[in-house]
Amino acid sequence: MRIRAVVYRAHDPRWAWTPLSGEGARRRGGRFNRQGLPALYLSFSFSAAVREASPIGRRMQPLVLCAYEVDVDPVFDALDPSARAALSVRQAEIDCPTWRHDMFSGRTPTSQALADRLMAAGFVGMRVGSYAAGADERDVNLVLWRWGDRLPARVALIDEDDRLGLNR
Repeated sequence: MRIRAVVYRAHDPRWAWTPLSGEGARRRGGRFNRQGLPALYLSFSFSAAVREASPIGRRMQPLVLCAYEVDVDPVFDALDPSARAALSVRQAEIDCPTWRHDMFSGRTPTSQALADRLMAAGFVGMRVGSYAAGADERDVNLVLWRWGDRLPARVALIDEDDRLGLNR
């Protein structure tokens, strides 16, 4: 599927100066990317972006909310049962509640193995529900493994007033 939309990410201020890098995910790994592989985790709403950046059990910390225009294709739609069936993707591979434990124990989480499989099939990203505390079915994310400033995986930061100072 092709996605053309405005999406959001709530950044730790320490990373706001490089909002297109995927560097935090590369360094730490994530549910849908191995350590060493950059990924851009984005949300389709402000509230989902803030939930994603606020782990359960922690007080709210300062965040920098950024908006992006995306035009990306092809994106695997993990929310579409027919798309999952066409590629034999099981819901358990997506959910993978033990992904952190698996990753830190040296095992490849099923969610990261799924991402590897989707990348090998040519997908630039995946549309998936949020797993953040307090999320519901309206909280949807876009995880990108390949992106740049050109189609078919174009991502552009919206900062017309250069408030982040990236164009100085």
